[in-house]
This record gives sequence, structure tokens and C-alpha cells, in this order.
Amino acid sequence: MFKVLIGLVTPFIGVLGLLPWVVSVERPVAGVPFAYFWMFSWFLLTSGCLYLCYRWFDAGTQRAGTQ
Repeated sequence: MFKVLIGLVTPFIGVLGLLPWVVSVERPVAGVPFAYFWMFSWFLLTSGCLYLCYRWFDAGTQRAGTQ
């Protein structure tokens, strides 16, 4: 269950749950509108969340038939 929370729920809340707040921010970041910066950041953060799920929960297990 914790794996689903990290891998799916956290990015979902980050991208869609906080979207009303993100749209209300009008300050640019490095010359880019904050909403674009936020979405691009979550591309990277989602990859990080999925990597953490892999390392913490799946990396130690081996598939049947592999060594």
C-alpha cells in the first residue's frame, strides 16, 4: 500500500490536486510561467517517486529463473 502511495498518489496530488493553487501563482520562475515550471518539475519528481518505489520495494526481489 505504501508503494502505491509513493508511486501514484503523490504525483497525482502534486499535478492535479494542487493545480488550482498553481494557476493562481503569476510569478515567473527563470522567465517561465510558474504553471509550466510546476508541470515540468513534476515530470522529474514523478520519475523520482517511481525510482524510489523500485529501489525500496522491488529491487531486492529477483524474478523466477534469473540469477
